[in-house]
Amino acid sequence: MLSACETGLGEIQNGEGVWGLQRAFQLAGAQSIMGSLWKISDEATVTFMETFYKTYFAQNDIQAAYREAMQVTRKAYAHPYFWGAFTLRGMN
Repeated sequence: MLSACETGLGEIQNGEGVWGLQRAFQLAGAQSIMGSLWKISDEATVTFMETFYKTYFAQNDIQAAYREAMQVTRKAYAHPYFWGAFTLRGMN
């Protein structure tokens, strides 16, 4: 979990895709990595992260935790700016 602003961004390399912090962690062996594409409010991030970890620890399913965190955050903050920034790669 890269819980900081814009950790899902990177530099586009011809023929290589996006090189950034998330890709560096994947190359180092991380099975899954979550980051954000833009700066969002601290309050929305807290809602997302609390829901994500609570669900993940209860179910041990990263995809279900991600979906639940998105849904709960979306209910609290309807605009996609608040919940759409989070990306999940790998999902193993």
